[in-house]
This record gives sequence, structure tokens and C-alpha cells, in this order.
Amino acid sequence: MAYESLKEQIAAYNALCDEKSAKTPERQNLKYNRLYTPVDIEGFDYEKDLGMPGEFPYTRGVQPTMYRGRFWTMRMYAGFATAEESNKRYRYLIESGATGLSCAFDLPTQIGYDSDDIISEGEVGKVGVAIDSLKDMEILFDGIDLGKVSTSMTINAPASVLLAMYIAVAEKQGVPSTALMGTIQNDILKEYAARGTYIFPPKPSMRLITNIFEYCSQNVPKWNTISISGYHIREAGSTAAQEIAFTIADGIAYVEAALKAGLDVDTFAGRLSFFWNAHNNVLEEVAKFRASRRLWADIMKNRFGAKKPKSMMLRVHTQTAGSMLTAQQVDNNIVRVALQTAAAVMGGTQSLHTNSRDEALALPTEASVQVALRTQQIVAYESGLADVVDPLGGSYYVEAMTNAIYDEAAEYIKKIDEIGGAVVAIEKGYIQKEIQESAYKWQMEVESGLRTIVGVNKFQVEEKAPEGLLRVDSSVGVNQSKKTQEVRASRDQAACDAALAALKAGAADESVNLMPLILDAVKTYATLGEICNVLREVFGEYQAHATL
Repeated sequence: MAYESLKEQIAAYNALCDEKSAKTPERQNLKYNRLYTPVDIEGFDYEKDLGMPGEFPYTRGVQPTMYRGRFWTMRMYAGFATAEESNKRYRYLIESGATGLSCAFDLPTQIGYDSDDIISEGEVGKVGVAIDSLKDMEILFDGIDLGKVSTSMTINAPASVLLAMYIAVAEKQGVPSTALMGTIQNDILKEYAARGTYIFPPKPSMRLITNIFEYCSQNVPKWNTISISGYHIREAGSTAAQEIAFTIADGIAYVEAALKAGLDVDTFAGRLSFFWNAHNNVLEEVAKFRASRRLWADIMKNRFGAKKPKSMMLRVHTQTAGSMLTAQQVDNNIVRVALQTAAAVMGGTQSLHTNSRDEALALPTEASVQVALRTQQIVAYESGLADVVDPLGGSYYVEAMTNAIYDEAAEYIKKIDEIGGAVVAIEKGYIQKEIQESAYKWQMEVESGLRTIVGVNKFQVEEKAPEGLLRVDSSVGVNQSKKTQEVRASRDQAACDAALAALKAGAADESVNLMPLILDAVKTYATLGEICNVLREVFGEYQAHATL
């Protein structure tokens, strides 16, 4: 059949696809068109939308040579039970070829309580390592040269305290703070919106974050002072476009807070980093990474007047999607993680953590962790995906999706600006509501069969519970409590009391940067809970409330 135009031919082709898909209802649920051609990216401007790798707007990557120059940092997120146990796992990972460490902290640590606090009972060491004082941090990194390793710490509300502990350990090793490399998550806004490990209200929390920006710009210049996290937003149920929109909106709020505190954008923006989720739809994820870089570059240049190239670069750590791991047929998770790894690499991530096959059931075993790390290494050394910068650039489909995700995310940011910014949008429940609606839609699609999850709602088999899962013994909490009490008994109590009093006075004066005072308190072996309790007295605690 002859067609008068390409558009007519495409319309006929799409009609044929629709006719065929009518016979398989679950295929009607697909979000994207059936076929992509130049028509779908009409008006595409190579220089404006793409440019060269390592140049504005960074769609094709933040480094000119990307993985031809060096691979991404292969981090493995780890932490459980005690500092001693986690130290063994860190050494194992380094010996296995990991090029960076990523610290998971238990729930009491994440919300600023010591292990011997009654509220911590039953949770010590369960979802990460328990860190109560500088003594625990010394043990955690015993035998690991902090001048040579890059460390990421997933900690938010008490981020300033954990960073101070890390700096103090480095000093004891003889490593100056100017040599330290790594990232602290330090992203409190997404805690209010999606994750829940907050302590203080938004205003003092933002103060602590900008204090870290200022302190590190002068004293820890190689440190990434925040990892603005879309990962947890996606885990809560957002779409790809919502993940980058809500996260970049948070980033805008952090930049505005730093500017309000008197910092120059080019003094701190180059140390901001982001944290993306690598989800199941491989090509959509690649497009998401590319769109997010362009969107952030445009905002930093045109909205905030950044001049330095590094201030406009969206550098990103990625973790494969924990919410996509299934407890059923756990070996299927190896395939999922491999595909998500490929998406992150083709999308141009700067560092990557790969989840382990058994994490839907328990903390990962060493054997499972090794498979997850080997997944990254196989992609790096064997797949060829690291041989070319932006390997999917120029794909009609990927370029059209990149533009579509960019536009959708930009519309969300516009809406958030109209509401009054990310903090107000969170306080009014707008961001939470959008995430909840997307999560509900996804779950309904799974339950109705419109969305297939292999082994869960299709292709099920009868199976026995996996053996050899890693479990944290309840004695961990008892022993950790004793250790913390021993630290209190052996320290110079007068020095500790004086440091905590100075911190309390400083917290009451908004002009004071609290990082030096927190560092002083940490060095006296004041505990995490004691430091956070002093700040609670001054700042109060955030209380979540229904606003929908």
C-alpha cells in the first residue's frame, strides 16, 4: 500500500498495533507509543537539547569521556548489627573489588536515639549498623584508610553528627579533612515527603543542612554535602518523571536556603549530588537520567545564575530498585538487577549500588552481595555498554522519551513553584498525594493483571522458603547498649557536658554554624542521642499531620 506521507504511514502502523494489542488487554496499558520516528521529536535542537558529553546541558553525560576515562564508582550498600560486624563486611567488599563504601545505619541511629534508649528496643542493628558514639565509628572504619576510600553515608536528620564522627575518625588516622572523599545523604525534605526518618521541623533542619554546606566548602572541599534523593520517592511509588521533578524541586529549595544564608551559588553547588532509582523499564530509565541532567543544568544556569560548569552538573549515585525485588522466586531478582544496572550505566551514573537477590526477605548474605557486585563488574568489563559515551543517544525512542520526561518534570516544578516551593508543597501534602496516587495506580494494575510481575501475579510456582538467610540476633541490642554505657562511664564527663552546653547555646543563635560545635561534642564521646536531644530541646520535633 502506498502512503502520501510518513505521518499517514505511521498512523496506519499504529492502528495495526492497536488492533493486535486489543487481543492482549495487558498490552493496552503501555505508556508509550508503538513506534518512534523522527516525527516524534519534531523541533529537536541538537545543540540546545543535547550538546557534547561534558558540556552544557549535560544530557549526554557530565564527563567528556565518561566510562572511557574511568568506570563509575562501584559502591555496595552495607551495614548491620554492630560496628565490628559491619567492618568485616566492608573489608570483604574492598577485597572483592568494591571501589567505594556505602553505609547503612539502623533505625535508632537514623532518628537520633542511642541503642540503650527504650525507644530503640528491638530495632538495634536490624536495618543497618548501630552507631552511638565516636567509639563505634572508630571500630566501623578500623583498618580502612579514609584518605583512600570514598564513603557514602545514608543518613539525614542527624547527618551533621555522623559526618562529624567521620571527620574525627579521619583525624585520628592522620587524614586531614581536606583529603576526605564521599557523600552524606543529608536530604531531609524527602523524609517529610516519602521516607519518614525526620527529627526536627523543616526550618532548623534546613539550617543544619546549610551549615554543612558552609563548613564543608571551607574544610572538607572534596565531600559531596548532600545527595538529593529521588530513590526513596520512587520506592514510595512515584513515576519516573515525578521522581526527578520532586527531587529537583527539593534541590531548588536547598539552593535557595543556602543563598538566603549568604552563600554564593558557585561555592557550594558543585558539591551537590543526586540519588536516582534504577527501575525496571530500561529505556525509560535511560531517558530519565538524561532528562534530569538537562533539567538541572537549565535551572542552575538560568534560574540561579551559576557560572562554573560543575555548578550545573547533575552528578548522580544510583541504586537498583529495592521495591522491585520479589520474595517469590528470588533468583529472578538477579536478572532484574542486571537490567537495572544496564539502565543506570547507559544513563550515565557516577556511582552505583546493586541490590542482592535475597533483600526482599532479609539482609543480604556475603554470597548474594558478591553476585550483586559481580553484576556491576560484568557490565563494566564484558557487556560493551561502557565503551561508548551515551550509547542510546540519537535513538528516536530515547530522545522522544527524554524530551517527554523533561517536559512532564518541568510542569511539576512549575506547579510546585506556584504552590510556594518544595517545603510548602510538602507541608500542604501535594507531593505526598501525587506519589500516593501513582503508587495506588501501579498496585491496581498489578492486582488486576494489567501489569505482569513475573513470579508474583504470573508464572508462579510452589517453592520452599530460602535457606541460609542473614538474621540479626536480638543479643546485638543488649551488647550494643552495654558498650554505649561503658563509653559514657569512661569519658571525661566535664568536657562532654561543656561541649553539649556550648552546642545548646549555639543552637539558640541562628547566626552560629553548628558543625564545629557538633564536632567538638563528638570528640568528647558525647553520644548521638545526647547531641540530638540537645537539639530537640532547642528545635523541637517535627510532627507529621494529615493534609490531604
